[in-house]
Amino acid sequence: MPMSVQSRDRDDSCRKRSKFWERVRKMNDPRQYAPATLRNRDFILSVLRDVLPTTGLILEIASGSGEHVVHFARNFPDLVFQPSDRDPDALRSVAAWVKATCVTNVRAPAVLDASQSSWPVASADGIICINMIHISPWDATLGLVRGAAAILPSTAPLYLYGPFRREGFATTPSNQAFDRSLRDRDPTWGLRDLEAVAAVAQSVGFSVPKITEMPANNLSVVFRRI
Repeated sequence: MPMSVQSRDRDDSCRKRSKFWERVRKMNDPRQYAPATLRNRDFILSVLRDVLPTTGLILEIASGSGEHVVHFARNFPDLVFQPSDRDPDALRSVAAWVKATCVTNVRAPAVLDASQSSWPVASADGIICINMIHISPWDATLGLVRGAAAILPSTAPLYLYGPFRREGFATTPSNQAFDRSLRDRDPTWGLRDLEAVAAVAQSVGFSVPKITEMPANNLSVVFRRI
């Protein structure tokens, strides 16, 4: 089916706006850049294709720069994404990425602190949380799991990505060094024991996790609401 005049005009406007954003980025663009995103986003995407529902609302916790959510939105056009973060600079970055990339299935970013019991989203069909629980206090992990249990329906996924410690698996030297560096920066940070996270999740109504090994000694961990 040929593209409508309105669609062509919208796409042309989007391309022109994207080029403009690239020109002014160094001067006043609030977008943040996380180098790891380019390295891991397609590996994560390949897992999410088998995890996320075909339609519905996906809440992203700790969206950070916003690079992940716009990439996923492009690849899952039938889903609606709700980014969130507790940091004002991150929220501005997410909004700027959404504007620059012209994705239409990403809502305005919401202020959300995973450690708090009150969330601005009453329900979701899936939750994504990438690289958060090792750079936040344990209370944030507890809040994340409990909050997810409160808003997800049966069988809906809670997807976690990042480095973990695992019982029966040797922690790689690079992850050991990373863990030490995190704890030096903040004693409440550090790699979490996957078994401890799973125990909390199961105590509030999640399944045992499905684990996928990822590059750079990271894991994809998927819990399903029972």
